[in-house]
Amino acid sequence: MRPSCSLTFLFVDVFKKMRRNAEKGYFKNLFTSIFIQEVKFQPEDIAFCLQSRTMGHKPSVSDLQEEGKNAINAPMNPSTVDIHPEDTLLEENEERTMIDPNSKEDPKFKELIKVLIDWINDVLVEERIIVKQLEEDLYDGQVLQKLLEKLADRKLNVAEVTQSEIGQKQKLQTVLEAVHDLLRPHGWTIKWNVDSIHGKNLISILHLLVALAMHFRAPIRLPEHVSVQVVVVRKREGLLQTTHISEELTTTTEMMMGRFERDAFDTLFDHAPDKLSVVKKSLITFVNKHLNKLNLEVTELETQFADGVYLVLLMGLLEDYFVPLHNFYLTPESFDQKVHNVSFAFELMQDGGLKKPKARPEDVVNLDLKSTLRVLYNLFTKYKNVE
Repeated sequence: MRPSCSLTFLFVDVFKKMRRNAEKGYFKNLFTSIFIQEVKFQPEDIAFCLQSRTMGHKPSVSDLQEEGKNAINAPMNPSTVDIHPEDTLLEENEERTMIDPNSKEDPKFKELIKVLIDWINDVLVEERIIVKQLEEDLYDGQVLQKLLEKLADRKLNVAEVTQSEIGQKQKLQTVLEAVHDLLRPHGWTIKWNVDSIHGKNLISILHLLVALAMHFRAPIRLPEHVSVQVVVVRKREGLLQTTHISEELTTTTEMMMGRFERDAFDTLFDHAPDKLSVVKKSLITFVNKHLNKLNLEVTELETQFADGVYLVLLMGLLEDYFVPLHNFYLTPESFDQKVHNVSFAFELMQDGGLKKPKARPEDVVNLDLKSTLRVLYNLFTKYKNVE
């Protein structure tokens, strides 16, 4: 006698949930095995029920028996790729993507997520919003709405709280359209959409956040050249097929910022790194020639100019004026105070007739050597004959 089909499907759903919990470490496989053995359903029983509810296309009995067997055995089978049951319930020709577990352990990938989460929380601190997990906290559009409103200093015409899936997707649509209006004119490739964000696709969410961070010149430094292996699951002729592709999340800061105009320092770093020490030595000699007047000395360009203090003092010496101490932080402690100092030094440079530096203040504060060298070389070019 066959069991009730409704009861059969109930237990199949239980098995699927048990597999998810087992993968999360909520209980041991031994318990799973005992539980399954106690439930006396056979694959052919599940096949009978599956066949009874299948409309239109009629799979063979052997196919259905195999599907039933997989539903029972899945919780006990180790998987090299973290594919959840809901990821395999695909329509014909549908595909779904997920990050290979090994890529999730990559230090640069973890750093990228951490930097982005810290940045979002810093931007939204006044909203008392705390993001802990990107997929779970951003998928419904609520946090993305607040983030964009804060960054762009504009109010979006959307409902504040939406519980239904339709309402969430409508909000996401409005938010993403506003994002696209900002990014498209600057040549950004859109690698996300409403369905992928709402579907908690981490790759899409990361592409979106990286683009926003770069567009709004976030005071952060994203790890460069971050790539992940992505597993693509497709359903073809009733069978699941998996392929692996490499997805690039970040390139270099300059490329992502759209600065494709190369200069002498790009060439120096790429093709003549052996001459870098010569350039650094010349610039150190130049800055010390003036800073020594205040009994200050530089030995490391990338670190000693990072807080902006030496830059401000150097500008005063080169232009022969005293910079009031209340205009900058003599002993900066926070990141923002250091950015303030470097930004103030940039203003002094522009007041002295120099063009606005190509580097961002945040780049200098984040110890980006190339950015620091660019700033100092501009000073050297203009003031090299000043005694």
